[in-house]
Amino acid sequence: MLIGELSRRTGVNARLLRYYEAQGLLEARRGLNGYRDYDEGAVVAVRQVRALLQAGLSTEVIRAVLPCARGEQPQFEMCGEVRSILSRELAATDERIDDLRRSRGALAGLLAQA
Repeated sequence: MLIGELSRRTGVNARLLRYYEAQGLLEARRGLNGYRDYDEGAVVAVRQVRALLQAGLSTEVIRAVLPCARGEQPQFEMCGEVRSILSRELAATDERIDDLRRSRGALAGLLAQA
């Protein structure tokens, strides 16, 4: 399928699909005319990427875990380093949440002084 059809089927604009390809998250063959040609698996791959981005993962992390993702709302085979990668990402997210709570407390304290 051409990029326009993939865009329509996934709701992701063509520019973003080209970005995913540049980041190594999506593969396309090139036709003799130079146009990108995606297989049916690209629809699932795009939906996986979107779900993983929504979970807060970077494209670098997604590239590392995507080969082990299964299904549109991906579940993972814990192959390779996937468990440790996802555990590190969860710990980093928890740390950011703690930092935000501290910042919120500091801001609330400043407002209470006013």
